[in-house]
Amino acid sequence: MSKTRQEGYRRPDALYDVLTHYCPGCGHGIVHRILAEIIEEQDLRDRIVGMAPVGCAVMLYCYLDIDASEAAHGRTPAVATGIKRALPDTIVFSYQGDGDLAAIGTAEIVHAANRGENISVIFVNNGVYGMTQGQLAPTTLVGQKTTTSPRGRDPNTEGHPVHVCELLATLPNAVYLARTAVTSPKTVRQTKKAIERAFLTQEKKKGFSLVEILSPCPTYWHMNPVEAMKYIDEVVTQTFPLGVFRDWEDG
Repeated sequence: MSKTRQEGYRRPDALYDVLTHYCPGCGHGIVHRILAEIIEEQDLRDRIVGMAPVGCAVMLYCYLDIDASEAAHGRTPAVATGIKRALPDTIVFSYQGDGDLAAIGTAEIVHAANRGENISVIFVNNGVYGMTQGQLAPTTLVGQKTTTSPRGRDPNTEGHPVHVCELLATLPNAVYLARTAVTSPKTVRQTKKAIERAFLTQEKKKGFSLVEILSPCPTYWHMNPVEAMKYIDEVVTQTFPLGVFRDWEDG
């Protein structure tokens, strides 16, 4: 392999050189890599603060070499709000899964967006509670089997999946909202651009931004990693279409 090609895959300095606890094929590692690249490329390590969730990414601070904090389950937007208001020149991001953000943290995310808090939220949506054995989550698809919906999600008893971007798009102060994926080089690049856009939104003091990322959970989807990526592209995006739902530059 040429030196140039080797340098192209160099580990970003913002990413610790350690093994992660994530399952094979999990998308969190991809998202961590994207964040580390952006932090390094934009020289943000000395002025960025990340908020770790309660969930699969609870040890975010063990992998990203940045200032970080943690909050009670679902409360990261509230703590991120406090940090941003106290240190307005920092870039503050909340990193959350679907259980953390769309279940126990529903009130926190809705009201942070409604107030237009100048923070960026990275929302990793894999449709299940991955840390606690794969239970039904707010974003579980209709018909999808989980440990607590063994016959598949029934909208008559468990309701329909919660569409976070579409929900927050009804709030005027949520100024940048996008849904991306990490299933291919193309979607990974789109995800990186969306996170860069979210951080730019914060830099320009425009208000609240959120990037929802469709991510695979091969373990609790009972698929291999390749099947899980294909499942997102062919099935999950039918319920959660990719795209930009709000952008402050569009008026």
